[in-house]
Amino acid sequence: MAYKVRLLPPAADFLDGLPGRLRAKAARAIVLLREFGPYLREPHSKKVSDCPGLFELRVMLGHDNFRFFYFWHGLQAYVVTSGYMKKGMKLERKELEKASALMKRYIESTGGTNEGD
Repeated sequence: MAYKVRLLPPAADFLDGLPGRLRAKAARAIVLLREFGPYLREPHSKKVSDCPGLFELRVMLGHDNFRFFYFWHGLQAYVVTSGYMKKGMKLERKELEKASALMKRYIESTGGTNEGD
């Protein structure tokens, strides 16, 4: 079963700004999300404990680690809010807050539905 994946502009901009190999690895992670949806688990996906409903899509290539944040919305649809290069062991608070705000804004703007999906 294929799930829909929508990238918000901050996530698309981050993806577009990645160098070739990293972009390819990130695109593969998004394909995995599309293919496996709620069955995608670690090391590819992990629930963000500080933010209900938010997950991180984990991408690693050598020493480069980066994350996309996403959430489930509507019927069979995932929304990827944003991405960033991970520098430490923990998720960066400001990136988490940004993703959470984007999620909230998206849900409010769609009235809690996936119109147009």
